[in-house]
Amino acid sequence: MEKIRLDIIGMSYSHSQSGAYALILGETSGIRRLPIIIGGFEAQAIALGLEKMQAARPMTHDLIKNIITFYGIHVVEVVVNKFKEGVFHALLICEKDGILSEIDARTSDAVALAIRFRCPIFTYEEVLSEAGIIMDNEEEVETTNLDESELSSEFNDYLSSELEDMLQNAIENEDYERASQIRDEIQRRKTN
Repeated sequence: MEKIRLDIIGMSYSHSQSGAYALILGETSGIRRLPIIIGGFEAQAIALGLEKMQAARPMTHDLIKNIITFYGIHVVEVVVNKFKEGVFHALLICEKDGILSEIDARTSDAVALAIRFRCPIFTYEEVLSEAGIIMDNEEEVETTNLDESELSSEFNDYLSSELEDMLQNAIENEDYERASQIRDEIQRRKTN
């Protein structure tokens, strides 16, 4: 079966499930998207990996990466290989001493590890056909603008130096969701 490369398009609060997030993976050479509902802790792990933020102590996915690396295993790729009963399934394709192995994983964990190992993410046509959606660019832009305006209004009363202190405090308290929001506001101010 031919694999289709996926990119991480973004993440947002899930409108369908309270306390959950939607991780959006999109085909690299196409317009279809896979919206994957994940939990808050998994969303934090993915956001931390994407932003290359380091916690004071290793988080679970960082620990797993350290163990895998210590034992000389190389994560070659991640494959979102099934969509069964409304749940996405994934495989970590690993190599050690020239031998490839497949390890079953939750898709959110597999993506968090793919980010840390800087390896590609793939799926199959069958999965995209069954669970993929097509989002036009206007929908994605509206979602992005909404998130930025929400963040902006929450932090308007703070100086940049105060935001830097808040960011450090959030990281120390392992509140990575809050840290990513503060970091986004700092970045927004730097680009404006």
